[in-house]
Amino acid sequence: MAAYIFRRFLLIIPTLLGIMIFNFVLVQFVPGGPVEQVLAKMQGEGDVTSGFAGGSQDVGEETFGSDSDYVGARGLPKEFIEELEKEFGFDKPPLERFLNMMWNYMRLDFGESYFRSISVIDLVLEKMPVSITLGLWSTLIAYVVSIPLGIRKAVRDGSSFDTWTSGVIIVAYAIPGFLFAILLLVLFAGGSYWQIFPLRGLTSDNWENLSLLGKVADYFWHIALPVTASTISAFATLTLLTKNSFLDEIKKQYVMTARAKGLSEKRVLYGHVFRNAMLIVIAGLPGVFIGVFFGGSIIIETIFSLDGLGRLGFEAAVQRDYPVIFGTLFLSSLIGMAIAILSDLMYVFVDPRIDFDKREG
Repeated sequence: MAAYIFRRFLLIIPTLLGIMIFNFVLVQFVPGGPVEQVLAKMQGEGDVTSGFAGGSQDVGEETFGSDSDYVGARGLPKEFIEELEKEFGFDKPPLERFLNMMWNYMRLDFGESYFRSISVIDLVLEKMPVSITLGLWSTLIAYVVSIPLGIRKAVRDGSSFDTWTSGVIIVAYAIPGFLFAILLLVLFAGGSYWQIFPLRGLTSDNWENLSLLGKVADYFWHIALPVTASTISAFATLTLLTKNSFLDEIKKQYVMTARAKGLSEKRVLYGHVFRNAMLIVIAGLPGVFIGVFFGGSIIIETIFSLDGLGRLGFEAAVQRDYPVIFGTLFLSSLIGMAIAILSDLMYVFVDPRIDFDKREG
């Protein structure tokens, strides 16, 4: 197992390098870089896409601003634009910029945001509590509800309970998360009906002055709607996965043998079936958390005015804040691959009979 884990860690290096190369090359062909962002703001155009002069300049080109028509359209001297390029590092060839970036990343130096006067690491740490809140609670609630429900549906397969619960979770899965979030706002956050929950933030303004119990209550009061909105679609996949996994195991020979020995149904289900059936469900836990943590929170954070990593990534992409874009991409990719290894370790923890070294051999 140790040799397998070591090989998996070695594979992180070329995989991570490939991800960074692909995205860096892709960015070179996307118009509207940080230089154009600054020029658009200086001209009072606000949105960089409306400030394009011809719209043909690519990010990272050393000829950026060398076209006399482009400079004339901006009314800015060529020397100023060249100085601006130098400040952002675009005076160097793309390959040199990429190598410098990766060298800094290997030393855990992710640079500073172009537009926020703060290091990328500090920015990520500042936004992380919101994303951890959404990811952790959404994953926990999904598992706490879906696993018992899936087991119950497997035991009562084909019953009326199985039928109507399947209908409910399929409807819940079909509802877009952002639409459900808006519905919650309209109903419970003062949109048109009741003002029961707050509209934004994780805590109230007077949170520091509250007692410990008051702080806990205030925290859950604020996260109730966003966590509900981000969890609603997670029940279907996890519940049906649990149900099908248990059904597959229940039909196997060792279950019939255990029943023939006179073991109670509860003992058969939780003493024999549970460990085998839960392999795929438990092993997928890290992946589910990472999916909610990095991917599913952008719209939810925006709707509920939560300042987390999802919203940070979206704003960085719009502003072409490359240190934030590539820094968060590097960190999220690295964490994602580490989580994949953790999933394999969880397989072995749940069932020690699994040996990845023999499987590879």
